Amino acid sequence: MINVKRFWPAAVAVVFVIVMIEWRPWHVFTNSDKVAPASQEVSMDESALDAGKQDIRAQLSAVTYNSIASELSAKISELPFKEGQAFKVGQVLVVFDCATQQAQYQKTKAVLSIADRNYQTNKKLLALGSVGRIEYENSYSEYLKAKAENDELASVLARCNVLAPYSGLIVEQKVRAQQYVQAGQPLLDILDNSALELEFVAPSKWSPWLTAGYKFEIKLDETGKSYPAKITRVNGKIDPVSQTIKVAAVIDGEFKEIGAGMSGVLVINPPETTSNPDVTNAPSTANSASSNTGNKSTNSK
Repeated sequence: MINVKRFWPAAVAVVFVIVMIEWRPWHVFTNSDKVAPASQEVSMDESALDAGKQDIRAQLSAVTYNSIASELSAKISELPFKEGQAFKVGQVLVVFDCATQQAQYQKTKAVLSIADRNYQTNKKLLALGSVGRIEYENSYSEYLKAKAENDELASVLARCNVLAPYSGLIVEQKVRAQQYVQAGQPLLDILDNSALELEFVAPSKWSPWLTAGYKFEIKLDETGKSYPAKITRVNGKIDPVSQTIKVAAVIDGEFKEIGAGMSGVLVINPPETTSNPDVTNAPSTANSASSNTGNKSTNSK
């Protein structure tokens, strides 16, 4: 008689193997492994889309900004404008005490007058033959020498008043009235507040569409408002380490409440990309072509 209990473990093992073959759980793990990269790809696409619309901080700066230095060694007698005050082009910004230079100029002017009279007299006498050519040429040389000295002092007096090269604001006053300064010493920092520029760095992948004339907005922290801006120039060299490019832009319009030094966030939205209709319709076209081929083969039969 066959002992059933003896073959029971073997029967259980056979049934387990059959169940595992039919269930095939390793297919589930394989499919899950294949689905995971797809989800990662979706998340990467979403992050790339978010990176395409990112906020970048920038600070406004004046297009025209200068530091005015003294062109002579003298004492400052007057500073008509204080820090923060506005001025117009041609107005006097600094007045030097040029009393000594003025006296020297008057002296050279008198010497020039004497030399000019001697020259003109010898010129007439030379025509009459009453004076030699050497004496005439010497008088002419003395006239030229006196004129050069007079012109030199005139140029010094012209620098006694520093005139504004353009309309703007006094940013910083580095000297005070009645202070003696040396030639080349900085006096004032001025800027033109009518034209404001901003520079920032953008991702290099924006370079195909971030070109001159592209418009965007900047939201300033100081005012809490958004202002239109447009790209003026883009650096042609990409930083290979940070994968960024330098971009310059200007405020598109005139706004009295904004000024140099304000900062904010740039809101730059990449242009919307449209799908290629040819690529979209490619599968349907292929299906129609295959169906037409099938119809032809059926008709031929």
